[in-house]
Amino acid sequence: MERRLTTIVAADVVGYSRLMGEDEAGTLAALKTHRANIIDPKARQYGGRTIKLMGDGILMEFASVVDAVSFAVDVQSAMQSLNIGVREDRQVLYRVGINIGDVIVEDDDIYGDGVNVAARLEGLADAGGVCIGRNVRDQIRDKVDLTLADLGEVEVKNIARPVRAFRIVMDDKAIALSTPVVQEASQSEHSFRAVVMAVIGLAVLAVGGALLWRQPWSPQFDPARVEAMAYPLPDKPSIAVLPFNNLSGDTGQEHFADGLTEDLITDLSKISGLFVIARNSTFVYKGAPVNVKKVAEDLGVRYVLEGSVRRAADQLRVNAQLIDATTGAHVWAERFDGQATDIFDVQDEFVLKIVEALTVELSDTEKSEIKEVDTKKIEAREAFQKGWTLYSRFNAQDNAKSVIHFKRAIELDPEYGRAHGALALVYARAVFFRWFQALGTNEAEIFMNLMPPVLKEARKHPTPLVHVIKAMKHMNYWDYGKAEGANRGTDDARIEAGLAIALQPNDPEAHITMAWALIASGKPSEGLNFVQSAMRLNPNYPSHYTFFNAMAHYAIGDLNRAASILKQGMKRDPRATELAPLAASIHAQLGQRREAREAVRKWRPSASQIVLREAAERYIFPIRFRWADRHKDRRLLDGLQLAALPSNVTVTSLIADLKRSGPDGQLSAVRALGWFGPAAAAAVPDLIEALDNGQSTVRKEAIMALGKIGPDAKSAVPALKAIADKPLIGIRARDALESISGR
Repeated sequence: MERRLTTIVAADVVGYSRLMGEDEAGTLAALKTHRANIIDPKARQYGGRTIKLMGDGILMEFASVVDAVSFAVDVQSAMQSLNIGVREDRQVLYRVGINIGDVIVEDDDIYGDGVNVAARLEGLADAGGVCIGRNVRDQIRDKVDLTLADLGEVEVKNIARPVRAFRIVMDDKAIALSTPVVQEASQSEHSFRAVVMAVIGLAVLAVGGALLWRQPWSPQFDPARVEAMAYPLPDKPSIAVLPFNNLSGDTGQEHFADGLTEDLITDLSKISGLFVIARNSTFVYKGAPVNVKKVAEDLGVRYVLEGSVRRAADQLRVNAQLIDATTGAHVWAERFDGQATDIFDVQDEFVLKIVEALTVELSDTEKSEIKEVDTKKIEAREAFQKGWTLYSRFNAQDNAKSVIHFKRAIELDPEYGRAHGALALVYARAVFFRWFQALGTNEAEIFMNLMPPVLKEARKHPTPLVHVIKAMKHMNYWDYGKAEGANRGTDDARIEAGLAIALQPNDPEAHITMAWALIASGKPSEGLNFVQSAMRLNPNYPSHYTFFNAMAHYAIGDLNRAASILKQGMKRDPRATELAPLAASIHAQLGQRREAREAVRKWRPSASQIVLREAAERYIFPIRFRWADRHKDRRLLDGLQLAALPSNVTVTSLIADLKRSGPDGQLSAVRALGWFGPAAAAAVPDLIEALDNGQSTVRKEAIMALGKIGPDAKSAVPALKAIADKPLIGIRARDALESISGR
């Protein structure tokens, strides 16, 4: 009897019986695809061996515990990506348990307590997660950078002693361990492919290339059904460009392949006669097996463009094919062999041939726009691609990390207008979302030294991004007193956003910028239409779309819908921390203080109460409403400050503080009562009494608090009218009277 010490990995499918009951054939096909395209290739990559398959379960062993953990985390990250866009009830999720143990080996199977413990740990894992034993934790410590949640000593079935268990947190550290899926062909597969290619070669000679596209990687087609699509088909040819596969055998060429995909999307997006899905939404399929039917139904498009890139030194091969997803017909296909430096000419040729195949008429402007190349330096485009990937994540840290890549792109090609524009966007976003610390700078430094030279260069090489940035700058007006300040620059911003849309009709960023300008200018319903068009162009949209979607509903007055949108958005992308202040404010305004406090803690998880209060006081929301809607700005800030209050601070406790505190305590109490808005109606008599307070600051805050309470403070009208004509304080009294009257 052979025994050995090994690392055991046990995995099973969450909700397997339910999935099988609802769709047996589909579930089995999905499991087979996962094993063939994710689990088996990654097992080979990390040196793992599959012991046996048990319906929904898999038992594996690894010689290295580090490899076993890396394998499990990598697989779960890949599955997360694969499940994006899939209905929650149809997602296939795995639980994984890992243990180091002594096992009995019999034929190709293994037995023993080591296996049993791995199976029990798997049962403790979250859906889509990994659970490890203490012995595994001890071995990977200082070798793999992961966040672990200690579950303590856990009693598990059929194991004599409690098991010390740890859950691996699937956060950014875990995602950073992800690697591309590498399909490794067996010797028999190589032989088979050689035979197939030989047959194809003979056929090409015989019929002049008619069978060129019947290659082994060509998908088995299952037509998409229009009625099953997540969105109605647009009234123009609609297309999704999938990430081109990197067949170079060198992961360093990924950015080259991604850059080709990005440029094709950008050029096609300039054509008004096409509906083109944005990059964010097609790149979720990167590294996953291509299923044209699923892509078309998920994104609501008729045509799907897919292809591959193989680059060896200066030699390049690009294959591309355009498929009608509703019929399976190959509308167009092309192969290019040549120099890598010819890639930009290839892109132009592909775009023009796709347009021709779809019988779309191009205007003279569109023809010239397509021929305009942002850069002809491959390394510059690759650097830009790295920066844009980080910028799209919508958080302070990744926004700051993108700078080095955009600067590198500019260094490689000083005339790269899009790189200058993207760098200006980074700085603009830092201003609007107060992300100065991550950039190691401040607002004055950005406006005086960092932004001007970058924007100046961007204007020399116009792109739609330039107009987006100019629109954002217009909306940063502070002075309400100036003529241009009354509408907060939104009139000019709408013009610039319109120019961006005209230049690139399918650019969702241009649409979301127009939404921003319309919401801020007092037209939230119109703004919501542009938010929805941006989301339609980019169904797997970044989280700042969620922000503007929620803000439009807030401005309309539908706070419950806004709160629901933000809750879903933070669940969808836990890294999008800038959704939290808005969520906190809206929950607080709805009287949902527990939810508001939770949102504040997501925004500033480790802050003390003092730091939290100061952060809320200093925060500036990115949307600043026009003068006529300035009360919406105030309510947002009041809501955030209310959310930052400890839960034991209530209207009742503040009334008590107002009655018994000294001047400083009274000032704090009156100010906080104003944050409660209409919910502080019970404090109206005490606030009326505070109008006679000896401290002018207390009187001022009492007037403002009464105005924020609104119509429920009508009993304060006589007292406010009595001081309405007094210098300085009378202005605030008149404002409060307007609010109480509902004007």
